[in-house]
Amino acid sequence: MATHATPLVVGVTELLRHPGTRRDILLSAPLDDLAITSSGVVEGSEVDVRLTLEAMSDTAVTATGTIRADWTGECRRCLAPVVGSLESDVREIFEVHPTEGETYRLGGDRLDLEPMVRDVVLLALPLAPLCANACAGPEPDDHPLGVEEKPVPDDRWAALKELKFD
Repeated sequence: MATHATPLVVGVTELLRHPGTRRDILLSAPLDDLAITSSGVVEGSEVDVRLTLEAMSDTAVTATGTIRADWTGECRRCLAPVVGSLESDVREIFEVHPTEGETYRLGGDRLDLEPMVRDVVLLALPLAPLCANACAGPEPDDHPLGVEEKPVPDDRWAALKELKFD
């Protein structure tokens, strides 16, 4: 069964044949569904991957470099749309027999960078973005919290006033 090559799958046959050798790669690929609750990668945009791959042995490769992506989210104070870009440094190991949670899988002579790129981007997305450092949030006059004002009852709850309990 043939596997479909994606832009983030790289052949590393020559590297594995000559441990200690390096190769620089520059890739871009759209990755969907990269988001956390407060921000996410702009839908349809490409994630840029700039790495140096180095064969440590005939069963392991290191990937060192940077990953860049554009993101969008909501300001944590005023909920205005916020855009930005992230750039994260990478230093990871790919092995034929990976250690769960520590290294990534090297599938024979092919290196699938997508799981690592997804992990790096998700960890770099801002948890609580701000539209500006000086953002004070919504105007207090727009959201009165004064005790002296009586809240206006919601008509949808009016039927509950008729309930009588014994």
